[in-house]
Amino acid sequence: MLENIIKLKKPELKFSVHNPQAMYDIAINLRTLIADAKSTGHEIVVVCIGTDRSTGDSLGPLTGSKLHSLNLNSHVYGTLDDPIHATNLADKVTTIGSSYEKPYIIAIDACLGRLESVGCVSLGRGSVKPGAAVNKDLPAVGDAYITGIVNVGGFMEHLVLQSTRLNLVMKMADTIANSLSFAMRTVH
Repeated sequence: MLENIIKLKKPELKFSVHNPQAMYDIAINLRTLIADAKSTGHEIVVVCIGTDRSTGDSLGPLTGSKLHSLNLNSHVYGTLDDPIHATNLADKVTTIGSSYEKPYIIAIDACLGRLESVGCVSLGRGSVKPGAAVNKDLPAVGDAYITGIVNVGGFMEHLVLQSTRLNLVMKMADTIANSLSFAMRTVH
């Protein structure tokens, strides 16, 4: 386990949701990010990006809904009831920016990747560029990001997102939500 705790000195960490230890490894690294942000007076805001109209792109709203059901002591935007997607992303980000004095945004989104990375959750500092896989020009979001590689990219991305297995997306949403919940509850 200690080999996976590198306090995000690398630009990005990847964790397979098929590894039973993944939730804890993600949580430990998230705790470092959250503690750093809180120590500088930032307020944690979680922005879950995606739509419930596409299985592959539903990772964000599913995670947001799970975070709400876990009563996360943080601000969570983007759920199945109120998703943040291509048509409202810019407005929501502007609203979030004006609603908090020092928001530290953790963006959660689905993405496409290489076959060997499908089922991995990536964690990193910096922003995520939603819609890049389907050639949408949307604003970058976040001070940190969590992305779930839900399927293979490179060809007919819209169809690939539509045909992504719900089982994998649910497993990823559970892992991310539980990791974030555990991290938030253990930061002082």
